[in-house]
Amino acid sequence: MSHRFAAFRAAWAGSTVLAAAALGFAAPAAAQDDTAAATADEGQLATIIVTANRREENLQDVAVSAEILDTERVGAVFSAAGDITALAGTVPGLNVESSNGRVAPRFYIRGLGNTDFDLAASQPVSVLLDDVVLENVTLKSFPIFDVERVEVLRGPQGTLFGRNTPAGAVKITSVKPSHDTSANAAISFGSLDTFSLSGAVGGSIAKDVLAFRASAQIQRRGDWISNGFTGDDNVLGGFTDVAARAQLLFTPSDRSSILAAVNFRDLDGSSTFFRANILGPGSNKLNSNYDRDTVFYDAGGGNVAKYQQFGATLTAAYEFDGVTLTSITSHWTSEGSSRGDIDGGFGAVFLPGGGGPGLIPFPSDTQDSIDLKQTTQEIRLASNGDGPLSWQIGGFYFDSDFDVTTVGFTFPPPVTVNHTNEAWALFGQATYQLTETLRVTGGLRYTDDQKDFFVRSGAARQPRSVGDKNVDWDISLFADVSDDASVYAKVANSFRGPTIQGRDVAFFSAPSIAQSENITSYEAGFKTELADRRVRLNGAVYYYTVSDPQFTAVGGAGNLVQLINANKGEAYGLEFDGAFQISPQFLVTLGVAYNNTEIQDATLEVGGCRQCTITDPFRSVNNPDGSVSRFARINGNPFPNAPEWSGDFTARYSVPVGNAGEFFIFTDWTYLGETNFLLYESKEFNAKSRIEGGLKIGYSGGNGQWEVAAFARNITDEDNVLGVIDFNNNTAFVNDPRVIGAMFSVKY
Repeated sequence: MSHRFAAFRAAWAGSTVLAAAALGFAAPAAAQDDTAAATADEGQLATIIVTANRREENLQDVAVSAEILDTERVGAVFSAAGDITALAGTVPGLNVESSNGRVAPRFYIRGLGNTDFDLAASQPVSVLLDDVVLENVTLKSFPIFDVERVEVLRGPQGTLFGRNTPAGAVKITSVKPSHDTSANAAISFGSLDTFSLSGAVGGSIAKDVLAFRASAQIQRRGDWISNGFTGDDNVLGGFTDVAARAQLLFTPSDRSSILAAVNFRDLDGSSTFFRANILGPGSNKLNSNYDRDTVFYDAGGGNVAKYQQFGATLTAAYEFDGVTLTSITSHWTSEGSSRGDIDGGFGAVFLPGGGGPGLIPFPSDTQDSIDLKQTTQEIRLASNGDGPLSWQIGGFYFDSDFDVTTVGFTFPPPVTVNHTNEAWALFGQATYQLTETLRVTGGLRYTDDQKDFFVRSGAARQPRSVGDKNVDWDISLFADVSDDASVYAKVANSFRGPTIQGRDVAFFSAPSIAQSENITSYEAGFKTELADRRVRLNGAVYYYTVSDPQFTAVGGAGNLVQLINANKGEAYGLEFDGAFQISPQFLVTLGVAYNNTEIQDATLEVGGCRQCTITDPFRSVNNPDGSVSRFARINGNPFPNAPEWSGDFTARYSVPVGNAGEFFIFTDWTYLGETNFLLYESKEFNAKSRIEGGLKIGYSGGNGQWEVAAFARNITDEDNVLGVIDFNNNTAFVNDPRVIGAMFSVKY
């Protein structure tokens, strides 16, 4: 064990002793208010509602490290027609990126994630929309609009949310139908021919019995990237992304409700634009080959991405005396494809004058498509009384079946593989109020997870089957040490199910398999609200170990995608979330996270790049074709895409105008620190730090019923490398440029 982990364990032991002392010697105090109201008195911070325990609770009363993005923050983040990867850094410890354009995002919490770019990839972070897990990576990209809040739950969530949540969960809650008539709309125009239009309408169909809500969003951007190879200007980069949701709420009695929801998305856009040889050599700095507005493509068919997604959910609840029965039935489909010039450049020539991306040994033009069906069913029975004991038990069923087709336009024929996944689980959780100030919560979940794979066409069938049975558990103590302060300690165990990766079948290699990974996490934290609820300070420290962590070795000389299990992974860190209501018109929030991760496997090697400068110990192998492959040892390296430091900052200041209006300014900033992009370390494939900011200035009138504003995203026009492609050249992809625009919104 390294000295730094030994030091952290000593610090952990000290914090545990302090927490125990606080629990044992705290004077009796009234429990904190747990009302679900999200409004605040004048000049006070609003109550933050979370559903980490599958019921609405005050964040200050829950043993979880979490942060919530409210409607205003969500609106700012996506104001320039951003996709779900715009959430990166908005919560300390959260990273989101994608090498598949506006689909197949990859989520990381506390450093744990998966860099696999295949459409069958699994991740240790679950995304849930209205309590329905969106398991496949294409479903995780469903646009965020007309939402009440986005919750980021950090740390294992396996007991109530199932396998594949050892890192945490992102919960998206849409605005539900109400019998109060309401309508809202927002429109914005920005640079790069950026356009966004959203709206919602709802109200009563039959008083107190039947209500509806319909909402929709369209995001659009024009082509703004030129192809320097063909000489065509502004021919790439555009997209049109349309999404809609319809909901119907039936409440035949005070005790029963049925909510039917339908979600739809139609994306006609672009896959990620890779840019060959823009890093180094010998450093991670962007070189003279880089021009954000230009690529040099001899293939890729225009990097087109087209997807359609559809989801239907039926949520029914009935309140008996003392218990509530809830059933959630959902079916989702996702169908589409994306194509790209993967090497990011052109053939073995240079442009006159030394321009262009440099030597590319051969063209790489591939297209991946998916045809997916996912069905889930959950039944949950939960107590609804006011006694010292609250509990819930339930069952869950998951079934998915999808085909992935890979077309290598220089490597025919196309290959179609099939993945099926069937899982079921039984779970339970209970909370008991031990004393007036101390309560304990514990949970268990048994999961049976089975996956099957075969080649449907284009190659030998090569069937594979994997499965696992596992028990997730957690236990926590939560104590109110005063009216305004609480502490908690939590231990949790969770797992990510085994995975099959079959994309390499299309490139004459066998499928690869990774067995389950299992995480044990230790966490201690505090929750405080001070100065008459004008200051909120929440924090946590954590330490976790992962046995058999699943990683994806991407690239190398063969540009393959291989699943591997390392022997062990360890991580420790801290998180802080603060909010400061400096005056009724001035609100500041600040979040910071430190995360140190380490791969521990003295013998594990992965293929390394040809052109980059590998800094790990490596060996070279001469191939029959005369090329040289390099294999790097990764022991002691950080997890991929796990920045050590991350943080966010927001500030909103307003000046009242009369009795019903205000001028306001809102700014938000995200920071992602030093990050290694791959399993091995090199001088090129990492980032030192990345920062992006947004600004919104406007006027709101009619007590918030309408608003006009100017906005900017990436206001300082930062050129940030978001990820890399290990493919015989120092290829990377970058963030969007600055977008400046104007917007108008109205609500009734």
